Amino acid sequence: MSIEFLLTTLIVVVSPGAGVLYTLAAGLSRGARASVVAAFACTLGIIPHMAAAITGLAALLHTSAIAFQTIKYLGVAYLLYMAWQTLKEHGTLTVEAESAPRSDGQVIVSGILINILNPKLSIFFFAFLPQFVSSAEPNAFARMLEMSGVFMAATFVIFAGYGLFAAAIRNHVISRPKVLAWMRRTFAAAFLALGAKLALTER
Repeated sequence: MSIEFLLTTLIVVVSPGAGVLYTLAAGLSRGARASVVAAFACTLGIIPHMAAAITGLAALLHTSAIAFQTIKYLGVAYLLYMAWQTLKEHGTLTVEAESAPRSDGQVIVSGILINILNPKLSIFFFAFLPQFVSSAEPNAFARMLEMSGVFMAATFVIFAGYGLFAAAIRNHVISRPKVLAWMRRTFAAAFLALGAKLALTER
């Protein structure tokens, strides 16, 4: 595994995005377990994009304007929904000392949808993985699977780290209503910004 690939992976995964935001919110709202489940869900959401890149389906997505636009606007709609839920205190960032936890299934579905409805991930992996596989590589398919596994492992570990940090400061947030209100508005604004950014994205 090349150092260049590992460094690129680290930079990509550490950079804040919808998945990081969702994992942080899960840790703040429902604690350490929920943050780890959210990190796992976001990691699962990467699988379809990597599969598309490896099998070449991402090329179809890249060349089909209708397919790209459809998935893009589904992603935008979901991010706007997350922003609304967060702002109205019924969704991602509902922080209460004795709140009834969402089921693991609910957390996983939300996390998967956040990543799966982002067509830029397919395009990214379609351009990203081949850069680190030589055209003369005898086992290119296995090599891309190996790199995909490393990327997913890094995603889970780093996202879980973000979430566990958020869970560690959860009690401080709960005890300060003004801080909680500010964070709720910040998270909602971040989801809105990500939705706007995705809406303006071109192939």
